[in-house]
Formats: sequence, structure tokens, C-alpha cells
Amino acid sequence: MAQSLFEKVWSAHSVRRLADGQTQLIVGTHLIHEVTSPQAFGMLRDLGLKVAMPHRTFATVDHIVPTDQFAEPYRDPLAQAMMQELRRNCDEFGITFFDRATGKQGIVHIVGPEQGITQPGTTIACGDSHTSTHGAFGAIAFGIGTTQIRDVLATQTMALSPLKVRRINVRGRLRAGVYAKDVILHIIRTLGVNGGTGFAYEYGGDVFDRFTMEERMTVCNMSIEGGARAGYVNPDETTFAYLKGRPYAPKGAAWDAAVARWKAVASDPGCRYDDVVDIPAEDIAPTVTWGINPGQGLAITETIPDPAKATHADEKASIVEALAYMKLTPGAPIKGTKINVAFLGSCTNGRLSDFQEVAKYLKGRKVAAGVKAIAVPGSQAVGQLCISLGLDQVFRDAGFEWREAGCSMCLAMNPDKLIGDQLCASSSNRNFKGRQGSPTGRTILMSPVMVAAAAITGAVADAREVFTF
Repeated sequence: MAQSLFEKVWSAHSVRRLADGQTQLIVGTHLIHEVTSPQAFGMLRDLGLKVAMPHRTFATVDHIVPTDQFAEPYRDPLAQAMMQELRRNCDEFGITFFDRATGKQGIVHIVGPEQGITQPGTTIACGDSHTSTHGAFGAIAFGIGTTQIRDVLATQTMALSPLKVRRINVRGRLRAGVYAKDVILHIIRTLGVNGGTGFAYEYGGDVFDRFTMEERMTVCNMSIEGGARAGYVNPDETTFAYLKGRPYAPKGAAWDAAVARWKAVASDPGCRYDDVVDIPAEDIAPTVTWGINPGQGLAITETIPDPAKATHADEKASIVEALAYMKLTPGAPIKGTKINVAFLGSCTNGRLSDFQEVAKYLKGRKVAAGVKAIAVPGSQAVGQLCISLGLDQVFRDAGFEWREAGCSMCLAMNPDKLIGDQLCASSSNRNFKGRQGSPTGRTILMSPVMVAAAAITGAVADAREVFTF
């Protein structure tokens, strides 16, 4: 019987069906960081428990690390305490920790793939909502809460409700200046921020077939923004080429056996999906958000919604609330909206290819007067590769601040914060109220190249009009 990848992975990792209808699921890989794990380790100590499978758990530090300071102690005593607590927990329980001194530290969803820890056909859990990123490799990956982190640490299993599967096909050719970030913003705009509730999203079609692994990760990363519990792409030769030779990838004969398994885990032709959505690639334009959730997006050529034209009371109220917070005018073009800050980084768009693509267009240009622009590599490895290629100098010459690896301004649990009602052109994944550190700070999500266009023009801009593609 033909099965989807989700069905295969779920079945292979199921221990038993629980009385409440949930499944006790084996977690193949557990990723942890400094913010959501301390309480879970405290619970283990209170219960007198050990970590069941420390070799399946990997830690890094990302949310709280200052990107403008490497040496310790950090200026923020809470950040320093959290760093020390993670070190203590990893030492005590025998967990591999990619500390800053290792040169392997970075955002957890970038470190896992680049180290070869993220692999097809497995289950991956992490106390972070954007764990769906790892689904780009054909894994079923989901974010979990602190009590679930405790459960995984103690038993290597957790309880989870089964999901439906929606196949999302994007077919055709993306137009010049349209990127993976635009694809996922378009999908979320089309299906809604709650459209994926109860679903895992399987992304496919020839656009995804041509995507690099880093482009696939960008889309899977924001599955959670569309309400999906997980998002994934079937593994293929692109997946295998990315993983081959990475530190934790299988070697020799084990590699050949692994590839055979990974090929078999892909969705079978003719398998059943609970829903199928088809999106023509040519319908996707450079897309930006205008409101206070990632579903409030529009093409760069469109105008800001007018609540008077809303067809439902809830829709009207949502538009009114967003416009008031964002200080935007209904019916006005989004293009030309002045920005104060440009942020390039995050687990969505802080990878090598993001910096390479931006550098192509940024070279020889300057950030507009009055705009603060920062570029933050998603990992130390990404940062070193950028430096070896001279990309950091391109950004510095243009007027960007080049930083150390970390989550930075994506969520501002560190010194990188908006001030007052500053408006930020951001390559990150969320535009919620206060997301970037100020309770009145405003965020417009867009692709890295669109961030660069905004940075050098000082306003939300159509990159196709600023650069030559």
C-alpha cells in the first residue's frame, strides 16, 4: 500500500497508541538550547532521573548570546547565567555541546543540518517552534515545550497526536527576483496562519525539486507560521549531496546503506493525501508582510489593505488592529514605506547562500543614511565561510555591521533590539507585536535581497527595480 513519508516515519517511530488517542513516539534526535532546557533538566534532578540517550541529544547556544561580544562574562548577567547553566547540564548528563569555543556554535536549526545531525527518515524534536526547518531533509521535525523536553530527555519518547498531511505543489518557474522566502510568505498568505492546524505540510513540485537544501530549509522553517505542526520535502539526490562528508553523516559502507534507506522513506507514487494544494510559480511575486502576523502579506506591487473593504467583521477588526500598530495608511502602497533598521540573519535566512546572494547585489553600494543595518551569520561555520570568501567585507564596505553568530534581532532575547517604534526590514520569520525587542517596534518580513534593497534605499523597495537580475 502506497504511503507518504509522514506515514512511514510515524509508523517506524511509534511505540504504542495511548489511551487518549495520542502516539508514544520515539524521538530520533533531540536538539536543545539555553532558553527552554534549564527547567527540564531541573525536573530530571527533582525526579532523580538521568538522560536516557545522551548520544541522541545535541546542544548549542543561540537565543541569548550577544552578537557584538564574544568574550565572557557577558554584559547581561542573565545571559551569562543561562550559558553557564547549559554548560553545567551538558557536562553532568554527557550531552554534546557546541559551545562558542568549539567554532561549531550557532542557531540550532542551522547547526543541526551543517553538522550532518539532521538526516532523512527520522523524528527530530527541539524546544523551539522553528524545528520544522529540519523537515527539509525528509525528517518529521517539531517544536516542543519544556515538559516535553523533560519527557524526551528522560525516555527518548514523547506523546503526540497524529497529523493529517497536505501536499503543497509549486510548479513552474519562479520569476527573477523571487526567492524561497517569497514562496513561503505566499503560501502562508494563501492558506492562512491557521490553515495548517492539524496538518503536516509536504512540499513538492518542480520548484522544490530545483531548490537547494538551504532554500528548502527556508520554506520548511516557516511551516509553523502557517499553522502546520511540521513541514517537509522528500529526500533526493540534492539532500544526499548536501549531507555527504558532514561530521555526523554516515561514512563508507554505512553511507551507502543510509542512502538506500533514505530513498525508500520518500512518499510513494500514488499515496493518499488529506489535501492537495497547487500553486503556479508564476503567481508568486516578491512578497512582504504589512501587518502583525506572517499571513498579513502582499506582493511588493500591491497596496495596504483597507478595512472598509473587508467582507467579515473579524477580518476588518484584524486589519484595523494591524494598521494601528504598524502606523500604515490603508490603500497606500507598501513600497516606499520608510525603514529604520535592516536585519539580515535568523534561522530562516542566515545561511551562506543568503549572504552570497545579497553580496552579489550589495557590492559597491551603500546603506542609506539613518538606517542601521546588521548582518548576522546563523552559525560560526557560516561566518567563517563568509569571511573566507570576503563576503563580510562586502557588507562592511556597504555600511552593514558584521556580527558574531546568533539569533540576534529575530526575537531580541539579546542586546539586538528595536528602539521605540522603529520599523525593521527583516529576513526573519515573525512580525508579531514586540517580537524584535520593543513593545512598539514594527517588523516587515521579506527575502534577504529585499532587505538589501530596503537598506540601500531607506525604504521598502522592489528589489527588481533596485538591482539588475
